[in-house]
Amino acid sequence: MRPRLVASCWSCWGISFANPAISIARSLSNTFAGIAPSHVPAFILAQLLGALAAIPIARVLFAPALPPAPLSGRPPV
Repeated sequence: MRPRLVASCWSCWGISFANPAISIARSLSNTFAGIAPSHVPAFILAQLLGALAAIPIARVLFAPALPPAPLSGRPPV
């Protein structure tokens, strides 16, 4: 196999662990792409920490694109 094809396959398998449901499902499979059931809590903890770290980063990156929220319930004039 070509190195580029191998690298693309490995990158696709790695990104699927970003979803906790997929991490749990992979722990139940008996393939080389699966993970040990004892490692699932660490994967889910890392996913939650990554999500929490992404919140302030997203606020900084996308804050200029968001309009300011009105202080009252009435639409701005």
